[in-house]
Amino acid sequence: MKQTLLAYLLFFMLLPAAYAVVDINTASQTELESLNGIGPAKAQAIIEYRKKSGGFKSVDELDQVPGIGQATLANLKKDVSISGKKLSPAETIKADKKK
Repeated sequence: MKQTLLAYLLFFMLLPAAYAVVDINTASQTELESLNGIGPAKAQAIIEYRKKSGGFKSVDELDQVPGIGQATLANLKKDVSISGKKLSPAETIKADKKK
């Protein structure tokens, strides 16, 4: 009985990690590559766009990134978010260097 309760407890504690959403304004290259349909080239393109623009204002802005079209954007929407804070280009570069 104790083992069953422990198993349920662990399951429910780990459940949110399975549904983690990636913040495209702060995610590292590795975190971006964990998204379905995003490989190294697209992850780097997202980071470059983020550096130039100072961050994304909305998830829909991903379609401005070279290599990401409407189909990819539709697949990503449920897995990505943006932080409330918009970084300046200098802050974005500094944050990327820390990672």
